[in-house]
This record gives sequence, structure tokens and C-alpha cells, in this order.
Amino acid sequence: MSIMDKASGKIFNEHSLLSPETDTEKNLLTDEKFVEGLHWGEPRFGHPEGKVLFHIKEVLDNIDKCDVGKEERRKLRLIAFVHDTFKFQECKMAGPARDWTKHHAVLAENYIKQITTEVDIITITAMHDEAFHAWKLSELKKDQEAGKIRLDNLLAKTKGFEQLYYTFFVCDTTTGDKNLRPIDWFEQKVPSLKRFSLK
Repeated sequence: MSIMDKASGKIFNEHSLLSPETDTEKNLLTDEKFVEGLHWGEPRFGHPEGKVLFHIKEVLDNIDKCDVGKEERRKLRLIAFVHDTFKFQECKMAGPARDWTKHHAVLAENYIKQITTEVDIITITAMHDEAFHAWKLSELKKDQEAGKIRLDNLLAKTKGFEQLYYTFFVCDTTTGDKNLRPIDWFEQKVPSLKRFSLK
């Protein structure tokens, strides 16, 4: 599907924008439902870029700036491709009360399980927003206990690959006009992390 960049007048598609590097990434871009998800979205708070594929491009650009090995890069890129792509289905299924079983991260988890059995990739895809939600509970809603429970659950499920989770969280959060305070909060709560900044 081709898109015109209003600023430059250039025409591009998801292949030219996201530059897939592996067969897995290339195969994702042949899936009609996946491509539909890439093209979902209008400019909004946190995501002034609008369409999901523009956000993914920002995350991929951030991954390029990270000092990670080839395997970590492959994993981070695959998570980036899938993590927000099913927001279009979450939106269609939204009701008066939030159904967390239909959250876009759960939909992304179900999808990525068809592609890989790697626990770290599956878990980070499923929990990519959890550090933000723990911060929000603790700092915005002032429910320290609920925030701690959510954070502890995240750390238990990402044990052994906390650094990879953190790296993706930073790459995902340092995009658009997102609030960066959750990154600082997470770093304070998990002092063992090797910190870095994309600011």
C-alpha cells in the first residue's frame, strides 16, 4: 500500500519505510491483516505521527542507535514490528468497560506466538506497556501498592531478560510526544539496569 508524505511529496510503502532485514520481517509485510494494522491511526496525543507504521519506524530508528548485538537487534526489531500493529482490532472491539483480554498487546502476543517460540520476544511483546501502566498507577493514580504489584509482576515475568525489556521500553517511549518520566521511574525502581538515553 502506497502513501504520500505530505511534507516532501514523496510516495513510499511499508517496505521502503520499514526496510525489513529478515525473512520473518519480510513475511509480516505480506500478511494483509498485518498491513491493515500498520496503516491504522490518526495523529493523537502520544502519537502525533498518526499511523502505526510511522511509530514503528521511529522505534526502529531508536534501535539503530542502541549498542546491542545482532541477536538482540533481531529480537528488538521483531517486537517493534508487532507490538502496536493490532491496535486497529482493539479499537473495533472497544466497549464501555475496558476488556484487557482484547488489549492490543494481548492481540500482538497471540499473533507473535505464531511466528516464534522465543519466550523473551513473546513476553516483551505482551508486556511492552506494563512499565508505563505500573508508573501510571503509582505516580498518577497515587496507588503505590497497585503500582508495586504490577511492577513486581512485570519483573517476575521478564526475569533473565530485564535489560532487553528496558531497551525496548526506552526505544518505544522515546517517540512522538510521549512523556519520558516513566523511563526515569523504571530506572529508579530497577537500579541493576544498564542505563542509556536516546534524548
